[in-house]
Amino acid sequence: MFFVLIAQLASVFERGWGYLAGRHVIAEKINASRTWEGFLGSMVTTGIVAALLAWATPFYWWEAGILGAVVTVMACAGTMTMSAIKRDRGVTDTGTLVQGHAGILDQIDNMCFAAPVFYHLTRFFWSI
Repeated sequence: MFFVLIAQLASVFERGWGYLAGRHVIAEKINASRTWEGFLGSMVTTGIVAALLAWATPFYWWEAGILGAVVTVMACAGTMTMSAIKRDRGVTDTGTLVQGHAGILDQIDNMCFAAPVFYHLTRFFWSI
């Protein structure tokens, strides 16, 4: 549950920071709404929130903070990769089940890359 929460928060924070402070688009041809400022702001904010939620996890606060920051990096990579694939295929929306939301792939694309990295970092922290 911790992973899903921080992965989704990373996307929310990235969008929020991009809206508030975003000036430099990461890759305009892939996704014009993703900015470097949003990415960096999300990485810091998600890391802090993850560290604050460490009490609900088996991690120390610093481990949870690192996991939050790394999940943000991988979530952004997953979102950008899936956006590039969809743009290459000419797909603009992957579903209309819930009005106002994109398809299920758009909701979980950030977890595609982040889940394996989270798993291996968790194994690493528990082996220390």
